Formats: sequence, C-alpha cells, structure tokens
Amino acid sequence: MPLSGSRSDQPGWTSRFGFLMASIGFAVGLGNIWRFPYVTGENGGAAFVLVYLVCVVTIGIPILMAELLVGRRGRSSPPGALRHVAEESTASRHWGLVGGMNLFAAYLIMVTYSVVAGWVLAYLFSAVTTGFVDVNPEVALVAFNGVLQSVPEMLSWTLLALLVTGSIIYAGVQKGIERAVSILMPSLFVLMIVLVIYNFVVGGFGEAMAYLFSADFEKINAAVILAAIGQAFFSIGVAMAGMMTYGAYLPSNVSIPKSVVIIIFADTLVALLAGLVIFPAVFYNGLDPAGGSGLIFQTLPVAFAQMPGGHLVSVLFFLLLSVAAITSMVGLVEPLTHWMEESTQLTRHQSALAILGSIAVLSLFSVLGYNHLAEMQFYGKGLNAVLDYFSNQVLLPVGGLLIAIFVGWFVDREIAREELALADGALFKIWRFLLKFIVPPAVFVVFVLGVSW
Repeated sequence: MPLSGSRSDQPGWTSRFGFLMASIGFAVGLGNIWRFPYVTGENGGAAFVLVYLVCVVTIGIPILMAELLVGRRGRSSPPGALRHVAEESTASRHWGLVGGMNLFAAYLIMVTYSVVAGWVLAYLFSAVTTGFVDVNPEVALVAFNGVLQSVPEMLSWTLLALLVTGSIIYAGVQKGIERAVSILMPSLFVLMIVLVIYNFVVGGFGEAMAYLFSADFEKINAAVILAAIGQAFFSIGVAMAGMMTYGAYLPSNVSIPKSVVIIIFADTLVALLAGLVIFPAVFYNGLDPAGGSGLIFQTLPVAFAQMPGGHLVSVLFFLLLSVAAITSMVGLVEPLTHWMEESTQLTRHQSALAILGSIAVLSLFSVLGYNHLAEMQFYGKGLNAVLDYFSNQVLLPVGGLLIAIFVGWFVDREIAREELALADGALFKIWRFLLKFIVPPAVFVVFVLGVSW
C-alpha cells in the first residue's frame, strides 16, 4: 500500500527510497554521463564545477521543488495537476497547457533518445560477445558507421530499448517502476565505483583528476556561466513532465526540499564519477578526450581494446550506460502513459502499449535520419538535429520558464508553503525570491541564446 498522503485512486510510491531512485534515475541519463565531464574539463575544471553548483542551488533546486510541489498538489498528469493548482489558486485553468507542452517535449525526446539507447544496447552486446578485441580507431569508426547505415539493425535495437522500457511501465508504478529502479540505480552506483577503483589501479587517474578538478578561473567568462546554467537546467530533467508526474505519486509525509537536495546531489555525483570512469581510460591510452557520441562509441572501444581486463570493463561500462538510458526513458514514458490513461477510456496497459507503439513508429524516421533521410535538411539541419533543437532548445526552456512564473507569481503562497512543509521564514522566502526573480531571467537567457541557429 502507498504511504499515507496518497489518494485511494492514485498510484503512489511505497517508500521514499523508491521515489528517490526513480527521480535520480530519470535525471541521470546518457547526456549526463558523457556531457557533464567533458564540459567540465573544457571550461575550467573545478572552477566550472563551482559555477555549476551555484547555478544548481539558485536555479535547479527552486524549479525542481516547484515541479514536485505542483505534481503532488494536483495529484494527476502534468496538464491536470497544473490546472488543478491554478484553479485552487484562483488563476486561469489555461496554465494546464504548460503541462501539455511538457508532455510534448517528453514525447519528442523519446523519439530520438530511444534510438541512441538502442546504440548503447548494441554496444553492450558487442562488449559481451567480442570485448572490442583488436579494435583500433579505424575499425571503431567503420563499426559505428555500420550501425548508422543499417536500418534493420538500428531499428531492432531501438525496439528492444522500447520493449524493456515498456515492460517496466506496463507493470505499474509500484510493481514496475519502483521495483526496477530500486535494483537498477543501486547497481548503477556500484558499477561506477567498481570502474573508478579499476581506473585508479590501472592508470590515467591522475590526468583525469587534473582534467576535471584543477581549477582554472581564467576560463570563467560569460560563455562558461551560460554553459553552467544550461547544464544545471537540462541535467536535472525539469520541464519534461517526469518529475511532476513522479511528484503526483509522492506521499504528503515526504519532504520535498530534502528530497530535492538528495536528487541534485546524486545527479551531480554521478556526473563527476562518470568523468572518473571515462577519462582515465582515455588518457591512459593517449586518446582524444572529445565529447559527443564519438567519445562513447568510437574512442572508448579503442581504449577497452588496449587496457588490461578491457573485455570485462567494456561490459560493465555499457551495462552502466544501459541502466542510465532505460531509467531515463521510463521517466519520459510514464507521464505520457499516465496522461493517456487519465484522459481516455484506455487502461494503463492499453495506454502504455499505445504510447510505446506510436514512439516505435516515429522512431523509424529518426533511424532513417541517420542514413536514407540524411540529405533531408531544414534550415541547414538534419531531421534528428531539428527534433533535438526544438525539444531541448525551445520546449524545455519555455516550459521551465512558465513553470517558474506560474509557481512563483500565481500559485497561492499558503499552498506552496503547505506542500513544501516550510515555515514562513528565511528558507521559504529565499526559495520564492529565486523562483520569482532569478530563475525566469536566467532560463530566458538560455532560451534566447539557444534558439540562435
């Protein structure tokens, strides 16, 4: 049975641990694991981390608290939750449209993200079967291009990623999501620690530490600060409907502020540990610490081929990435499933099948965007680049901006204070101030600069 505070007709977490593992799993994704360490190293190391932490405290924490607050108060899918809280605060019920925008962003992200998750599963299979033995840079490049050019192979792995995600969603909140993340997320942390210890013993650890944590304050400028704001906003997973939906399942006796601090801390810790998993192998083998998909799918297989025990390490690494991919996909699909079940006559099982089925169909276009439709350009960008741009650079910042404005300016003060279980003192006033006056302009700047093609 759910903990006290959940409505009888509303699914809920059976434990605070399950909620935290689901939320951390949603926040920790593929981009978090490869992008954060790379951006950190390129933008001043420890100096960037310091700026990032400031941005997390001033932007990430306030807006994540706002999402969970609305989700728990509204006790429904994001459109319904926003509409309910708006009406309770005597504001326009049209604020529910922001929840619809969040759902649309999650849906678009899933169309392309599921394909990349398929790559990860394909490389996990290669790691298990071959261990990347005798792989050199040329072989790695040919292998990755081979994956991109083979529609049947890429589509098969994409469908497998959706099948795994769908099986978790299909089983429900408690028996599916909570049970899965309670196993997967601790496993992720164990895998990371094992790989960090391995790198410490084998070599390259000192260079990775210097790359990530040597503070170079001369690199801190407006561009670096903007990068830190963007990383803080996108890494946590706000405006993607997932956190608001998970908040809807959250019992009233669980502290939102304390939970948010734990989620933010774990998300940042995973990102930093990821750097100590990836870059020692890169530096030890004299490879280029380049970012993006090239680092994961081309550079690291070469490192695994050269390092002692590389076969086992490659399996553990891509198993780690697979866990991160699946838990993030679960967080993207669950709000869509919840919304469809709530808005139609379909059961949860039917809703899950409908959502996953439609994503599977549209993912074919994403797959084709890497080969047969690669020549299709929109304002100089390919199909997948356009989908990524519209969801990440437009929908997410606009959605986050509107959530901050709604909760900061329109939600009744007593409703916010009650849900956060904070006295009308310094902490509550600081949160309200940040949400009203700091978060909106910061996110607006990210949006304006992000929409520059």
